[in-house]
Amino acid sequence: MTTPLLYPDGLPRCPWPKQDPLYVAYHDEEWGVPEFDDRALYEKLVLDGFQAGLSWIIILRKRENFRRAFDGFDPEKIARYTPKKIERLLLDAGIVRNRMKIEGAVLSARAWLDVMEQGPGFSRLLWDFLDGAPKVNAFRSTKQVPAETALSRQISKELAGRGFKFCGPTIVYAFMQAVGMVNDHLVTCHRHAACTQRKGR
Repeated sequence: MTTPLLYPDGLPRCPWPKQDPLYVAYHDEEWGVPEFDDRALYEKLVLDGFQAGLSWIIILRKRENFRRAFDGFDPEKIARYTPKKIERLLLDAGIVRNRMKIEGAVLSARAWLDVMEQGPGFSRLLWDFLDGAPKVNAFRSTKQVPAETALSRQISKELAGRGFKFCGPTIVYAFMQAVGMVNDHLVTCHRHAACTQRKGR
């Protein structure tokens, strides 16, 4: 069992935010909270794609820069990005300057638009894999938390087939944790019960 860190407020938490105030706030306010907004889900998937090979705290510290650079993560605008716009993004020191990831965000925006126009909508596409309600796990140690699951592989395959980029099974599982599709707060964490009580869509 993972030994909980001691925080000034006395609340037990998952160990990964450590004592970083930004990370703790993200853990307490966002991570594991079920998200059903189509655009917000696109933003989080893209940011998790940018995280590939990096730590999430790096992306979190740059998130506002990403939002500024990527027009508030408006898929309709991103889908129309020109090569000239991509070159400008590659010069933006406030974001992760990786051509494949930037171009992947554009392709994923186009895939998102297709899902919204022709399919069930992005949120419904994702949440239908779980019948609209989060999967609640009961892990007592971070060692028990998987990097990917059969379900994340299934969702990854679906997204890739629809043209989304940087959506491998590990990225998808991190995304599922973040947007509350799975509740992977440790049972000793004060957020486990809070996220469990949140209803599905």
